[in-house]
Amino acid sequence: MTLVLGMLAILAGCGGSVFSGAGPTKGDILEPPTEEGVETPPYTLIELSADTIKPYLRPAEAEPVADVSAMPMPEAKLIPGDVISVTISDSAAEGALFAPLAAGGTVFERVRVNAEGRISLPYVGRPKVAGLTLPGVEDRIRKNIESVATDPQVHVSLVGDLSGSVLVAGAVKAPGRYSALQGPLTLLDAINEAGGPLLEPHLVKVVLRTGGNASTYSYQDLLSGANRPVPPHSEIIVERARKRFVAMGAVEKPGLMDLPSEHPSLLEVLGSVGGLDERRADARGVFVFRLVDQPDGQTEAKVFRLDMRKPTAIFLAREFLVQPEDAVYVTNAHVYEFQKLISPIVQVMVLGRTVENVSR
Repeated sequence: MTLVLGMLAILAGCGGSVFSGAGPTKGDILEPPTEEGVETPPYTLIELSADTIKPYLRPAEAEPVADVSAMPMPEAKLIPGDVISVTISDSAAEGALFAPLAAGGTVFERVRVNAEGRISLPYVGRPKVAGLTLPGVEDRIRKNIESVATDPQVHVSLVGDLSGSVLVAGAVKAPGRYSALQGPLTLLDAINEAGGPLLEPHLVKVVLRTGGNASTYSYQDLLSGANRPVPPHSEIIVERARKRFVAMGAVEKPGLMDLPSEHPSLLEVLGSVGGLDERRADARGVFVFRLVDQPDGQTEAKVFRLDMRKPTAIFLAREFLVQPEDAVYVTNAHVYEFQKLISPIVQVMVLGRTVENVSR
């Protein structure tokens, strides 16, 4: 019995330090322990109710946009690596170097622009064509053969369009370079050509690099009507957006999680982690911790509290917007903490009874 009393004294004296916990207690959050030199808690506590929830509501679902993306046809300029087809015809009746137009002209099917930006053709020489549009290449070739051909006609078409193609990389099913020969591409066109994103639309960020600037888009916004054309020779990077939250405390599946939708409610977020752990959760202690950037560059800490025992709490949780980087924390019930305290005491009592019986 002396052993039992000694262990009880130790447990009573050590208090909460003996027992583990995933975070602060409900009382510590609602009434923070006072510290020397600190008069108020370093955060604003907001009790969620019908009167306080308005600034934190989920946005209304946007109406569908009827507009479609403008599709201007950009003028591609050749770069090294492009492949063109060149057709030259000659109007001379006899002794012409090139076939007449009626016979289809003389066709050079795959002419590659070399690393110096030049092409090589019989009687044309090695003109530099990098940086020229297709009509510009036709004019350059025509001038080079005016002395050896009669009223020459030149037609140039793009066969391999490195200059007009778009690179798609990152979190897509089939990354690679995709041609714009069939027409100009939009962001959605290019991503769909690459098999589409590997993640849910609301978790996807799209970075567009054009050589002159870089822009970032939400894939969800592209689907909602913000799609736009892609300039030739652009790069599109599809990557995971930082839209996560942390679930802690008395929930079924704590950890770092992806937000379940574009504008998730607290009820939706709690559902995605299996809800409250009924064995140990204190339904009065559902908290959301958030850091809010201020216009002056400072950061304000806010803690929202919801009492899930109240019937209206379900409706409030359904409308409260959870934001990326929020922490959702559910405190343990007092009875659970008491059970953690009682369990080792009971074990000590059983051990003491066993020792006493053996000593007899």
